[in-house]
Amino acid sequence: MLKKISAEEVDAVLIRKTANLFYFSGFRGDSAVLIVGKNFCKLITDGRYTEQAEKQTKNFEIVKHTEGLFKKIEEEVKNLKIKKLGFEGKVLTFAEYSHLKENLPEVELKSVELDELRQIKDAAEIELIKTACEIGDRAFAEILNFIKVGRTEFEIAAELEYFMRKFGAEKNSFDTIVASGVRGSLPHGVASDKKISAGEFVTMDFGSIFGGYCSDMTRTIFVGKASENQRKLYGAVLDAQLHGLEVIKVGKGGKEIDAAVRTKLEQAGLGEYFSHALGHSLGIEIHEEPRLSKLSKCESLQENMIVTDEPGVYIPNVGGIRIEDTVLVTKSGAETLTRSPKNLIEL
Repeated sequence: MLKKISAEEVDAVLIRKTANLFYFSGFRGDSAVLIVGKNFCKLITDGRYTEQAEKQTKNFEIVKHTEGLFKKIEEEVKNLKIKKLGFEGKVLTFAEYSHLKENLPEVELKSVELDELRQIKDAAEIELIKTACEIGDRAFAEILNFIKVGRTEFEIAAELEYFMRKFGAEKNSFDTIVASGVRGSLPHGVASDKKISAGEFVTMDFGSIFGGYCSDMTRTIFVGKASENQRKLYGAVLDAQLHGLEVIKVGKGGKEIDAAVRTKLEQAGLGEYFSHALGHSLGIEIHEEPRLSKLSKCESLQENMIVTDEPGVYIPNVGGIRIEDTVLVTKSGAETLTRSPKNLIEL
């Protein structure tokens, strides 16, 4: 953070985003801000969270406000004699920015981007994400015993979420996706009341949060006996996903990796049905930088970045298939943190 403050040429940074509050201080509540400078670290919150903040943070002075969060921010900025204040431009609302501008007329406000500081994970973060992935793997193993003809997508999602909580998850990292049959053509087809029928794919995209960090995985299984064409379709997606694991390496760019996997599906005649980016990073948030996409700003993956590898095909009025792993970028290549089997499972 101190390097960022120097690089941005500000006296301090005002941190409002919940994920960044946690990342920089360890505090996991809301209704709070951090003010971080070269010689001070302050966490401002109200009486509901002061005890929690004292337990969760280190090296932060806890400041309690009683007359409004932004009034206390303005008092602290004045007391600290801050002349140039960085703020999260993508987080602070226009009303909040305007309030600061009006009440701190002598202070120059500068928008800064802090999320980029979270791209490379440290050893402790990696262990938490690994545990979150293990929870997902255990839940997937259990759900295979539950899925059968007549179950609804809602029921499958509920069981997945139950097992993740049972195995230690704090909560889901996003709304569980269960899309079966023709609904499989919806990449973000969250669970519905549709009943599972024989002869169709069931795509499940789910994740858990452990220690504040997310996991993400997708598996597609088949209910009944798949036809030759269905096996071929699944095989093409699996080949593309495995190719992604081969090309995810230190030094490779996000656009380059996405293009390599996209080409693989195009060669199988399925390119037009791959309608989203190949992957994204994850950590405290389920979607973080860097991205693996046509629009990626990542020119070079670095060791200890974490990304997803999730190609899919979505054919309207037919269905869809997606296979996804959470992947750690290592010196030697891609290490999959989600270990559930990816061969075609027929139930």
